[in-house]
Amino acid sequence: MASNSDTIFHVLNYIKNHPQQVIIDNDQYKNAVSLYLDDTVKVGNPEIYFPNQDLAINRMTEDFIAKNGDLLDYFHGQTKVSDENYHDLWVTSSHLVKQRRYLVDLSFE
Repeated sequence: MASNSDTIFHVLNYIKNHPQQVIIDNDQYKNAVSLYLDDTVKVGNPEIYFPNQDLAINRMTEDFIAKNGDLLDYFHGQTKVSDENYHDLWVTSSHLVKQRRYLVDLSFE
């Protein structure tokens, strides 16, 4: 597991500010949202956070959640959970080479 990074913040911020460039899937799990981003978008540390055909899984720190509450609440609002409380955030990411997409999956617990 890679350590928490500004990379995740920047990718989430990009997705929020460019929703027209993202495919959103919230049908798989009630507490999660999967986001698919074109792999031509420049991201930091792709070798760590977007490994080719493999998963990078990060449990975000309480500090990350506290500092980025507004941004995370935006994504939590896209899940099917009516309760607005969450204490943990898991970020799973990957580079889906054949689809030419980056996957960012947010799981709120």
